[in-house]
Amino acid sequence: MSKKRFTIALAGNPNSGKTTIFNNLTGSHQKVGNWPGVTVEKKEGLIQRRGYEILVVDLPGTYSLTAFSIEEVVARDFILEGKPDVVISIIDASNLERSFYLATQIRELDCKVIFALNMADLARANGITIDAEKLSRLLDVKVAFTVGNKNEGVEELLDMAIDVAESGKAAHPERRVRYNREIEDEISRIKDAIENCGKPFYNSRWLAIKLLENDRIVRDRITEAMGIEKGSEILALVDERRVHLSDIFDDDPEIIMTDERYGFIAGLVKEVVTLDRKSRTDISRNIDMVLTNRYLGFPVFLFFIWLMFQATFTLGAYPMEWIEKGFGIIAAWGGACLPDGLLKSLIIDGALAGIGSVAVFLPNILILFFCIALFEDTGYMARTAFLMDRIMHMIGLHGKSFIPMLMGFGCNVPAIMATRTLESRKDRILTIMITPFMSCSARLPVYLILAGTFFPRHAGTVIFFLYLIGILTAVVTGRLLRSTVLKGDDAPFVMELPPYRKPMLKSLLIHMWDRAKMFIKKMGTYIFFGSIIVWALSSFPMHISYSVDYDAKIHAITTKFSELSASATDREKIKQLEAEKETAISELMAAKRKEKATKTYMGKIGQTISPLFEPLGIDWRGSVALLAGVVAKEIVVSTMGVLYSGYANDDGRGNLGAALRSSGMTPLAALSMMVFVLLYLPCIATLTTIKQETSSWRWAAFNLTYTTVVAWVASWAVFNMGKMIGIG
Repeated sequence: MSKKRFTIALAGNPNSGKTTIFNNLTGSHQKVGNWPGVTVEKKEGLIQRRGYEILVVDLPGTYSLTAFSIEEVVARDFILEGKPDVVISIIDASNLERSFYLATQIRELDCKVIFALNMADLARANGITIDAEKLSRLLDVKVAFTVGNKNEGVEELLDMAIDVAESGKAAHPERRVRYNREIEDEISRIKDAIENCGKPFYNSRWLAIKLLENDRIVRDRITEAMGIEKGSEILALVDERRVHLSDIFDDDPEIIMTDERYGFIAGLVKEVVTLDRKSRTDISRNIDMVLTNRYLGFPVFLFFIWLMFQATFTLGAYPMEWIEKGFGIIAAWGGACLPDGLLKSLIIDGALAGIGSVAVFLPNILILFFCIALFEDTGYMARTAFLMDRIMHMIGLHGKSFIPMLMGFGCNVPAIMATRTLESRKDRILTIMITPFMSCSARLPVYLILAGTFFPRHAGTVIFFLYLIGILTAVVTGRLLRSTVLKGDDAPFVMELPPYRKPMLKSLLIHMWDRAKMFIKKMGTYIFFGSIIVWALSSFPMHISYSVDYDAKIHAITTKFSELSASATDREKIKQLEAEKETAISELMAAKRKEKATKTYMGKIGQTISPLFEPLGIDWRGSVALLAGVVAKEIVVSTMGVLYSGYANDDGRGNLGAALRSSGMTPLAALSMMVFVLLYLPCIATLTTIKQETSSWRWAAFNLTYTTVVAWVASWAVFNMGKMIGIG
């Protein structure tokens, strides 16, 4: 017998704890994708409970169900079209008035609703007492208290959802928001007109309200569903009644209805909430006196960012070493088991060298995302936007634009998608253009290998300054674009500052695992195939005409030193001769590898493009690695892993750091290369996202060209200034 199935949708404001509850309910049974037709992230998880298979869907966080943003439309359409069996409205119990606006809109849809009063502990700490039983009676909804970050009340909430889904009882139609008499009369008039045209495709009262609010999507659907003739009649009636209401109230109907809704909410809160005047002072406000202080806030923010990168390098060094040793053992075992030939070279020098050089950075990526998730879950992320507001105004933006930019430290793709929350199109495009300068996690392995190799004592500080250079470049670029092609006034900015919360380890680990999956998936696709292509191009043609007969020279050296050793009687002299022989042979082998590398297909490509990079101190191998990084920045490291393999020792294997040092790369050249990686064109996925979000390939092409030019100029300046002041 198959299990019964039903669907639960989680809806709520940003920072209401909705995603934490979703993580608690679904744990590792999550699937992330995009909603059909749009690039808004879709999260869902399938769980088992009381003989049911329950699909839990985490709707995008919104403040209302209007049609102003893609997230609001997605959330509303899923409730209307997807028809979930139960909608759980996650409400911030410490800020009921704000949360109730969305909750009452969901209640108006006449679906089965549960109110989850989340962060109940914070409400109690702030002296807020909520009469859940009375709230349930007033709105005819089930009400539960939860503390998401402590996993309190979540199991009970799930059981309540099952009970509501099993019950055939619909929501009481009269316990909704009631507007003033004039608006209710117009709602009834439009409602009757809709019902006279046939069975409405949605609740007729809700349709009437949305039409009076001039909802563009509902207007379009009325015409589609009822035909042009009937639809035009209804829309004509709506326009007439809107004009009538505007004349009466001397304001737009949607504004009047919003005021009425907030009036209803204010009355509701007065009925169910009791405030304790003797409650302790708000802890969040006290913390903000330091963290958002005009003078202290920014240095504290910079310190946290520096600490994040220092921890990423320092703590990640130990597991990095373990993974590196693991790949070394696998390579040694493979080298011993496999016969010499192309297959052995493909596996050892291609796949293992490429993937292994990137896989070692998985711990660092996890630590970075742990820190970013920590900022988000504690509520500090919103404070960074508040702190950056004054700086963002320098480029004609506001602090809200810094949230997508900060997300860019993780990945530029979702960061660019997050610009949809900005109201102005020019603001969105400007933020999109400067976001790729935020150094994404894909660039981090390049910094770690180069900074760790050439600046081992100060690697964390070097990486911190690289990220800082990215931010400063974004600010300068923003100022330039705002004063030229994207002229416009900066918009007013009011940033919500959610209360500080104790982060939940489970939620942090889920965020880390999501990113780890992306990283591992890249290793199994882009990086693996990229490594194979790089290996093939650097291995063929197989038969190369050398300028010198290296084998004959090696044979001559071996013969010469054998004769000298045979005639020597002093043991120390024999040891000295053996050492000289090994050095001479090693030099010849290195020269042979170098000449072979330059005469392969990859060597020819590298030498063709190397004149562009020579002024930056980057050799042809680094040039090829940067070219490969256009696909994905992680491939820069895997390409170096293949091209520089063999520089550490004679058997062609050794860790990449030692190989880079042996190849002749200098600390100044490494710094120049890191700056170029920081600033040059984003990966193909980012460019595609720029095209999608701006609806223009021209902006994507502009970003590609501009970032690459800026990267070249900045790297040239770093390299030449470094030479002037005597940096090696």
